[in-house]
Amino acid sequence: MNDPAVPDVVDEVPGLDPFEPGFFDDPYDQYARIREHRPIVKSSLGPWLVTRWEDVHTILRRPGMSVEDRNISAPTRRERMAEIVGDDRAGRRSRAILNIDPPDHTRIRRLVSRAFTPRRVAEMEDGIRALTREHLLPALEAGRFDFVGDLAAKVPMDVISELLGVPKADRAELRARSDLLVHREEGVTDVPPAGVAAALDLVVYYAELIADRRARPGGDLVSALCAAEVDGDRLSDEEITSFLFLMVVAGNETTTKLLAHAWWWAWRHPDQLAKPMADRSRVPDWVEETLRYDTSSQMLARVTTTDVALHGRTIPRGERVLLLAGSANRDERAFPDPDRYDLDRDLGGVSIASFGVGRHFCMGASLARLEARVVLEELRDRVSAYDIDEAGTTRVHSVNVRGFATLPTSVVRR
Repeated sequence: MNDPAVPDVVDEVPGLDPFEPGFFDDPYDQYARIREHRPIVKSSLGPWLVTRWEDVHTILRRPGMSVEDRNISAPTRRERMAEIVGDDRAGRRSRAILNIDPPDHTRIRRLVSRAFTPRRVAEMEDGIRALTREHLLPALEAGRFDFVGDLAAKVPMDVISELLGVPKADRAELRARSDLLVHREEGVTDVPPAGVAAALDLVVYYAELIADRRARPGGDLVSALCAAEVDGDRLSDEEITSFLFLMVVAGNETTTKLLAHAWWWAWRHPDQLAKPMADRSRVPDWVEETLRYDTSSQMLARVTTTDVALHGRTIPRGERVLLLAGSANRDERAFPDPDRYDLDRDLGGVSIASFGVGRHFCMGASLARLEARVVLEELRDRVSAYDIDEAGTTRVHSVNVRGFATLPTSVVRR
């Protein structure tokens, strides 16, 4: 039943506007308020907001939802990109698997899965550990460093570059281009010119990399994607480029933010930090509780292809829906005492929404978990205590990502 004391329009609920600059600095009190009174509410800006765990999972699994029109920023994004590349097809959709529905999604995911296998990910652990030490040891020597800039932002991009076979000489530049794609100045939700230019640079780079691997295949993921075949069907260069683009943006940013959140929240909760510090086997619990407690990707976008009825309300066909994963992960109906950061938490088989659910479940989830575990293990083995300069921390400016841009850290080595 609707509560007449709580308006249906988000802008009439003070502080509850996920498009407002700074909203993701601390959204959880606002989430709790609307989750209680208006689990499904239409924003005055257009999209519907879905806040509860059960509803988020239900919608992600149902066939009446599409991802084919998921641009939640200003509509000039595609127009600006088209203008720069000289392409008059401003409405052309990305072929990344995040942005397409079945049957195309099924086809591309099946082909990508032939190359991006669990075994390939598992075999990367030693390499991830070596890359982590490459950045971590100099930082520890200094005693004081930026956890994000000196470590958390470097390792994930280098891991992806290693996976793709990108030469070491090119990695710093590609990392910088990736950062430009997701950065937003305060109050800006559209992709800035620097971000569009960075996207074009990456497209050109990966097109050249694919051409090279088709001519001279190796043991890297790009070569495997070029060779992937199912019943005579293969991925096109455009489809491979879209997947590489997705890995660089999503795989880089979300893992960086996961690591920084784990470091931050354990520092804020010394009783919880003590658990992995005393027992290395607790590091995976550190990763999982951080994913639940403060996920970097706060919302997932969908479009209704049929009318969707929930809680006595109907979301009409053709409406944009934002599924607030950050809210779902703090829903007291699914997670008892959800605002407590607790590494002993027993999820009881309840899945978190951080990597999505259903057919669009993140293919890089296992890689993100592996990277986070390895980096935190390496830190735990070398650091007995640490402190964060809270006044020196800064947060990212992004449309839907919550996380730190800087995290000044001083350490005591074991």
